[in-house]
Amino acid sequence: MSEKAAHHHRQAAHHHTQAAHHHTEAANHHESGDHERAAHHAHTAHAHSAHASDHAEHAAKAHAEEHAEVHA
Repeated sequence: MSEKAAHHHRQAAHHHTQAAHHHTEAANHHESGDHERAAHHAHTAHAHSAHASDHAEHAAKAHAEEHAEVHA
């Protein structure tokens, strides 16, 4: 695996972890009745999930480029 692909996989994993944390915080605030804080954490979780998806897409592109170079 190229270093470029590995970098994007690591970044995707990091942002998935951050998203999970904020989803948990959103659930906790929702359960305690603080819907404003819950909404804030849900929004932040969504942003991290989107960022993770972007990195996963970049990793897939790096894999495709690497595959094309090997078979060129």
